[in-house]
Amino acid sequence: MPFNMQGWEWVILIVLALLIFGGTRLAGAGKNAGRALREFKDETRQIKADEEQAQREAELRRREYELEQRERGAVAEPLVDPVQDAELVEEPRPDTDQK
Repeated sequence: MPFNMQGWEWVILIVLALLIFGGTRLAGAGKNAGRALREFKDETRQIKADEEQAQREAELRRREYELEQRERGAVAEPLVDPVQDAELVEEPRPDTDQK
């Protein structure tokens, strides 16, 4: 168990918390904690959904651009995402031998 506590120690801790705060306050605190966790989960899901939607839209725009280029007879150059390319570029490391 966490904090190296045995069963009776947990029971004493819970009884003390009930005496100090009362049952209604502890129930309210638990309810608020649950609500906060639920909201956090929902926001996290929404952020992921927004990122996926943005990726789909970017892919759609890229395909439309390539299709336009093919229709015009030009050779379509692949579009480059500057964020992905920035991750591929390695920063030069300073020489540790120079003094």
